[in-house]
Amino acid sequence: MLSGSHSVSQSSGGRGGAVANVERVRYPAAVPLPHPEHPHDSGGFAPGRVLKFHAPEIVFGVDSMVEAAHAALRLGALRPMLVTDSGLIEAGWVDEMTKHLREQGVEARVWSDLTPNPKDHEIAAGYEAYRSNRCDVLVAVGGGSVIDAAKGVAILAANGGNILDYEGVDKALMPIPPLVVVPSTSGTGADVSQFCIVTDTTRNTKITILGRSLVPDITVIDPRLLTTMPEWLNAATGLDALTHGIEAFVSLGHNQLTDHHALRAVQMVTDNLVATIDRPADMSARILMAQAALEAGLAFTNAILGAAHAMSHQVGGLLDLPHGVINGVLLPHVIRFNAEDDPEPFRAIAAYLGIVDPRAPAAEAALALADRIEQLAVRVGVPRGLAQLGVNETDLPRLAAAALQDACMTTNPRQADAVQIQALFRTAM
Repeated sequence: MLSGSHSVSQSSGGRGGAVANVERVRYPAAVPLPHPEHPHDSGGFAPGRVLKFHAPEIVFGVDSMVEAAHAALRLGALRPMLVTDSGLIEAGWVDEMTKHLREQGVEARVWSDLTPNPKDHEIAAGYEAYRSNRCDVLVAVGGGSVIDAAKGVAILAANGGNILDYEGVDKALMPIPPLVVVPSTSGTGADVSQFCIVTDTTRNTKITILGRSLVPDITVIDPRLLTTMPEWLNAATGLDALTHGIEAFVSLGHNQLTDHHALRAVQMVTDNLVATIDRPADMSARILMAQAALEAGLAFTNAILGAAHAMSHQVGGLLDLPHGVINGVLLPHVIRFNAEDDPEPFRAIAAYLGIVDPRAPAAEAALALADRIEQLAVRVGVPRGLAQLGVNETDLPRLAAAALQDACMTTNPRQADAVQIQALFRTAM
């Protein structure tokens, strides 16, 4: 089982020659997909269909962190608030970021009083720090929890009130302050997404805040930061990226602009996640995982997600557990459940990964994909069931009811009721 420790090593990882090899990595050709009027077409746009694709300005590359300081300055930073956590401080990345800002003539106010799965009261405290220091631009250096916390602070800075008031879609009406993010994990997608996930400590559940204004202005992806993740976090965020890719591809909200990113993300995770655990300083694999996280994020923020995330949010809120670990347990079961209704999109993924022949029966291919994901999750240390994470049978009715209210459930490809979701939770026990 993955450790719950939040310790972070001081290693900064390798640099240099490994990066040159990335260009030679090959991906299989995309699987031919049906006509535009049918699901998962990638060959053209249906007449009259209008699509939108939200994305921040993206800077990607080893040693690119300095660009975040330039970006903050461009956005008008005079008193930026640097949102981070103790692990990033320990690893030295906060010192590097504040140094870059100082070289631009700007002194950052550092706020790091948050925990994994940011809590409603932590967001309130962060906003008070932002307000009392008269901050302007927000700079987030960290994983999904840090970035979600920065988004939560930004929402309150612009809109006031309690962060829980903004649960749902487009509830934060006023535009947020400028936001620059530097992700330190390879999986959450928070650095490019329009999502903000916050733990409601009264109901012990996670709420989903969704809105176009929550897409960061600029994201700077420096793969060096990935080398100081503890192994459990590397595995968890990698499985989160994998879940993003698969759920975005089969989502009711998918389109031609998201499918390509989703498929590439799924393949890059399945090809490289184990390598980053076995060889933590291998920058070639780290760069590909950083790209996988980015592409998965671009896919799901535009296509939205599905039942695995709707269910995972509830377990994470109840037990304060790593989101990606829960996804790793749930995803194979959700694939099997959704494939009972329509296995075709899962066959496309399985064929793209080379797991099955493209001519294999769709139902068989979907099951093979679920088995492959399950094997990967076990290989990187994820428990085999929710019971090992602490979920009890008595929790299931509550978890199922809350999952059905989660925004991610609206785009799950198979409709489900409370009885079915409760049974699905039970299957994953």
